[in-house]
Amino acid sequence: MSAYIVGLTGGVASGKTTVEACFQRLGVVVADADHAAREAVAVGSDGLAEVVAAFGAGVLAADGSLDRAAMRQHIFADDAARKQLELIVHPRVHALLEQACRAASGPYAIASIPLLAEGGRARYPWLQRILLVDVAAELQLMRLLQRDGIDETLARKMLAAQATRQQRLAIADDVLVNDQSIDALSAHVAALDGLYRRLAAGK
Repeated sequence: MSAYIVGLTGGVASGKTTVEACFQRLGVVVADADHAAREAVAVGSDGLAEVVAAFGAGVLAADGSLDRAAMRQHIFADDAARKQLELIVHPRVHALLEQACRAASGPYAIASIPLLAEGGRARYPWLQRILLVDVAAELQLMRLLQRDGIDETLARKMLAAQATRQQRLAIADDVLVNDQSIDALSAHVAALDGLYRRLAAGK
């Protein structure tokens, strides 16, 4: 059981997935919010039933699962609908993340939460510390263009929809600047792993 939980966050294309993999190679359990979000509205779940009750059967795919494309279209230009969906999904995601982290073996666990800054740290009182994967805005834009093969206009809209770099820095206890080689990144993660093991042990 892990009593010490670190929140991992960062903007799109900052390199969170790579950092997750580095921690996992060190034997650290990482619970991912994206996976928890899918579990929260899985076929047969109370979460999916509540989504259908709120938005209608038109958000379901032929196999009975949530049609994510249809759901995105439904909430894209409707803030009230988006907030309604968040009220259904987010509490379930928070609970699943906490459960997975507390059940993890090892002295500490990591909850990977891309939108941590957007939701506010107060929504996660069970996090002892927050690690931000940080990257300069232009490098983030370049990586997003390369990763998703989208045009610059769309990429900038995606970045603008997220919390600002300053907002993320404001909630972070630790900052990992991801603008160097994978070897440098791995070394930084190893140092953080040592820190978190000491903190978890109360040293």
